[in-house]
This record gives sequence, C-alpha cells and structure tokens, in this order.
Amino acid sequence: MAGWRPGCGLNGVTYYTRRVTSWPDSDPLVTGVGGTELVAGKGGTYRSVAWNDTYNSHLGGGTDPYASGGGLSVLFARPSYQDGVKNVVGGARGVPDVSMSGACSSPVFTYQSFPQEGTPAGWYPSCGTSEATPEFAGIVALADQVAGHALGLINPVLYRLSQEKAPGIVPVTSGTNTVTFVQGTPAKAYTLKGFRAQAGYSLVDGVGTVNAWYLAYELAGKTPPK
Repeated sequence: MAGWRPGCGLNGVTYYTRRVTSWPDSDPLVTGVGGTELVAGKGGTYRSVAWNDTYNSHLGGGTDPYASGGGLSVLFARPSYQDGVKNVVGGARGVPDVSMSGACSSPVFTYQSFPQEGTPAGWYPSCGTSEATPEFAGIVALADQVAGHALGLINPVLYRLSQEKAPGIVPVTSGTNTVTFVQGTPAKAYTLKGFRAQAGYSLVDGVGTVNAWYLAYELAGKTPPK
C-alpha cells in the first residue's frame, strides 16, 4: 500500500515538469492511495472532492503543488483487475486505486518518535497521502480481523465492488489534480494539467473513497451486522 502525490526529481526538491507516476504505488501488486478533501454541504452534510491544496491560503499563500497524484505507468501493463476501466487506463497500469482524506486543511496529528535535525520528537500535523495511506491501511486491518486472516492483494475486490456500486465504495466526482508551482533560477511558473475526477474510475481518486463500516465487511466477503 503506497501513497501518491505530485513527484519530485531524484534530488528530492525539484518538481517534475511533466506527468509522472512513481513506484511502489504503480506496482500492480500494491494498492495505490490518492487523496480527497471533505467539503461542507447543507444540513451538516459533507462530500468528498479530489484533494488539491495548490492555491489554498491555509498553506501560507503561493502555489504549492500539493494534490492527489495520478497517471499511467510507463513500466507496468494494465493488470487484469483494471480491465473494466480500460477506457481510462488503456494498456497501462493506472493509479491511484482508491483515495482517503488528505487535505492539509484537515490534517491528522501523529507522534514522530525519531527526531530530525532541529525538530524534536513530538506530535505534528500530517496531511497528503502520508495521512491517506495509513487511514486506508487501518481499514484493511479491520477487514483482516473480520475475515480472520490476511486478505492479501485487495485490488481485484476493490474494482469489483466499484462495478457493483457496493455501499463501501463512495464515488468522487468533483475536482482535478492540476497544479501550479514556481521553481528554477530565474524563477519560472509551471502548470501541469492533471486529470478530472469522475464517477467509476479516474486518474485522480481511483474508484473513489470509502465508507469504512461497509468496506471492512465487503473486503472480507461478509455482510455487515444490522
């Protein structure tokens, strides 16, 4: 299981100026996790849209390319579990497979026990796919408990549940992962046109996000208790 977001080059600082995918999330034996953002609606309701913090003021202004990544692998061919979405992925492995909350406007706090230079151990906010991936891993761990054994590769089940419109899969139909950033000397602005979320499968949020209560049982092949 691996998170997915816009990538840096080998130096870990400079952003790619073209669409790229990364490993291990693009590996067919890995579940790639993208990001969503919760948007408030009427009457206390919420809906999930594609995570894209590029222009959000809570990051301090400017244009930081923080968004759910996505795209097509140039190394791995389309796995059989993506045959039903070949109209989107063609002959290549597409990522992500599924998405969870990752917006930096609603981070989670995690305890970092290994202090880095100038940063002591302690509680720190975390967002992006560093948030989304462990969220989804926790749900899969619950599904393992429901099943009574490790489930192994869950991707075929995720795509089947999506096609069946199972209640554990929640479509994400709004938002894009188009990003803008400035880098280089002299500074130059770049805009990378991404993909648009849509019902079914997209190269932004995969099959969508999830309703954990239902999904934990659906992954285990069981019916949720009433």
